[in-house]
Amino acid sequence: MKNKVSKVVHELSPVYNSESKILILGSIPSPKSRENGFYYGHPQNKFWKVLSKIFDIEIPDSNEFKKQFLLKRKIALWDVISSCEIIGASDTSIKNVKVNNINEIIKNSKIDTIFTTGKKAYNLYMKYCYSITNIKPIYLPSTSPANCANYTFDDLVKEYKAILKFL
Repeated sequence: MKNKVSKVVHELSPVYNSESKILILGSIPSPKSRENGFYYGHPQNKFWKVLSKIFDIEIPDSNEFKKQFLLKRKIALWDVISSCEIIGASDTSIKNVKVNNINEIIKNSKIDTIFTTGKKAYNLYMKYCYSITNIKPIYLPSTSPANCANYTFDDLVKEYKAILKFL
C-alpha cells in the first residue's frame, strides 16, 4: 500500500491576513500534515523547530499557536499545489498538478516576497505561478525528514534566517 499512487486534494486553508508580508510555499501537505490538520505536521519535519530557533520562542505545540505565531510575525503559509497524484509524501512522485491561486493571497495582503521550501515547490512555482505573480521566489531547503542527509539543523537555521530580512 505504501507505493500506491493517491489523488490528493489540498484541504488546508492558507494562513495569512491583510498584514502578511512574506509567503512561504511548500509543495503539498504530507499525509501526516493532512492527518494533523496543519502544515509541516510530521514530528520529524524540522520546519517549526527551525522557525522557533530563528525567532527565539518555544516550539509551537498546537495548530492554533502555530497559526498565531505566523500571523503575529506577518508570515503567510500555503502550498503551490491544490491537487496532484502522489505516492505517500514523495515529492519526486508528484504528477498531474493543479496549482493554488497564489495571487488571491497576494492581492489581499502586503506580500512582496515569496519563499519556497524544497526543490519541488520551487520548480512548480517557477513553472506555473511565477509568470502570474511576477514575484521571483527565494529558495529555501526542505525541512522534511527526507532532506536530513543534505542539511543539518544548523544549516537549515542559517538558510531560513534569510526570512528575517523581509519582515
